[in-house]
Amino acid sequence: MAAGAAVVGGVAAEPQITTRRLIAFLALIFGMFMAILDIQIVSSSLSEIQAGLSASSDEISWVQTAYLIAEVVMIPLSGFLARAMSTRYLFAMSAAGFTVASLLCATATSINEMIFYRAVQGFIGGGMIPTAFAAAYTIFPKRYQPPVMALVGLVVTLAPTIGPTVGGYLTDALSWHWLFLINVPPGIAATLLCWFLVDFDKPEFSLLKQFDAFGLLGMAVFLGSLEYVLEEGERDDWFQSQTIVVFSMLVVLGALLFFYRAFTAAQPVVDLKAYRDRNFAVGSVLTFMLGTVLYGLTYLYPLFLAQVRGFNALQIGETVFVTGGAMFVFAPIVGILGRKLDPRLVIGTGFVCLIISSLELLPITKDWGFDQLLWPQLLRGAALMMCMVPINIVALGTLPPSQLKNASGLFNLMRNLGGAVGLAVINTVLNSRWDMHMARLRDSVTWSRPGVVDTLAKMTAGFEATLGSNAELAAAKEVAKMVRQQALVMAFSDVFFGVSIFLCATTLLVFLVRRPKPGAGAAPAH
Repeated sequence: MAAGAAVVGGVAAEPQITTRRLIAFLALIFGMFMAILDIQIVSSSLSEIQAGLSASSDEISWVQTAYLIAEVVMIPLSGFLARAMSTRYLFAMSAAGFTVASLLCATATSINEMIFYRAVQGFIGGGMIPTAFAAAYTIFPKRYQPPVMALVGLVVTLAPTIGPTVGGYLTDALSWHWLFLINVPPGIAATLLCWFLVDFDKPEFSLLKQFDAFGLLGMAVFLGSLEYVLEEGERDDWFQSQTIVVFSMLVVLGALLFFYRAFTAAQPVVDLKAYRDRNFAVGSVLTFMLGTVLYGLTYLYPLFLAQVRGFNALQIGETVFVTGGAMFVFAPIVGILGRKLDPRLVIGTGFVCLIISSLELLPITKDWGFDQLLWPQLLRGAALMMCMVPINIVALGTLPPSQLKNASGLFNLMRNLGGAVGLAVINTVLNSRWDMHMARLRDSVTWSRPGVVDTLAKMTAGFEATLGSNAELAAAKEVAKMVRQQALVMAFSDVFFGVSIFLCATTLLVFLVRRPKPGAGAAPAH
């Protein structure tokens, strides 16, 4: 039984909230924040890392991909390891390993070293995310779940949102090395606090003797190959690439081995029994879909500001920080709403607000900046909190204690996979619509149109003073650039419309959620 939980009449009573437990839990939450933050913190500084390590454009993308592939394997595995090793041992080892890996990333002198260290960082850091998630349900009484999950939801949504902002500030003010060095002091603190204060559960080392190595192999091949296909598919033109075809076949083979072992092994590496619970199953689908929007829009905003507006990393960070600010302000409000209202109502309202925030982006133009993106971002930040917190509660809040650690790994895996799928689809749709709009605009920009002739004449006259005989060519290039930019803006609008339609379909799933019974919830962990 978890330390601090009394037994009354043969029934485990609610755990007591102590200062020690609060500090220990905050250490877990901060470790989780670091692990999620590091997914996106390098995204706005990849060009600086590329220059520092003399890497090619193809190689530098693996700084992101290696982290994601390794993390997506560790997240579901952490459920088994947390039961076998306990929260204390697993989290302390993960925090310590993540800190060392961060230090190694900062000292990398070649792209190969960086890719390897990032893979180690992602794998080890992945153990902190579901472990902290599960602890929120095992150490706090039921009545505290809404405000506690508001804090957890804030970390889960805020970390990837402000990642590019933090990365931009650090790189601009110091250097890209500080993207990793900043993890070292808090990583040491989280490790020590966890080691000396966490006493939520006890290890079951006997489970390690039943470890299913073939199940782990199947899961690693399945999820690792799937993450690779989703990350690299669009860049390699999907199934036109032999590499993508090979990894797609590995996805199928790995999945067959993984699911076979999951249903036949005496102690599977990932127990899928939690999906028998309707709320957990529906909640997992909802968090998968929410992950596509969370990571997808976190990617789209900076991409628009960089490619269309020409903003640098610092300017992008200052613009997109609005969403993070809205999350921070709205988190305690959602905690209160979660205690007073039907969670299905809060989730539904959140998705409706997400739909509105996406529809507000449809008239986007090449001149949009901070002012025009302000309200869509504010609404999106509040909506993400309204969705994330109650989904966490309805999905995990009523599961039996024996399933919590494993279910937490599956739940977090679904959110990350949703993000990977969302990014792959968004990139593919954005590029295809961009090509289509460019073709249409080029067909309409002809010498027979008076507007085109007038624009070229004015531009040519403007360039003549400096370019002389080359003025006409420069004007033609400028018009081509304008066509390309306008086509890209139209493609962004199409993607935002697609996101709106996707969210409308997602909202319908809320009707499948069963309202948790009053007082139902996870008891203290045994």
